Amino acid sequence: MAVPAFRTSPSRKRKRRSHHALQRSLMSNCPSCGSKKHPHRACRECGFVRPGLSIRASGIE
Repeated sequence: MAVPAFRTSPSRKRKRRSHHALQRSLMSNCPSCGSKKHPHRACRECGFVRPGLSIRASGIE
């Protein structure tokens, strides 16, 4: 089994873990209905994607 050749310093360990934090979910407003939606995704309320394209999923009431 492999064993580390050198001890990992606290600063190196913290630098490695700096990317482990939870990221806040980005939200934007739908230009069509104004509800909150994720960027680059269709709106859950109205199905708006971009001007001229709207998606209507089955099961959405």
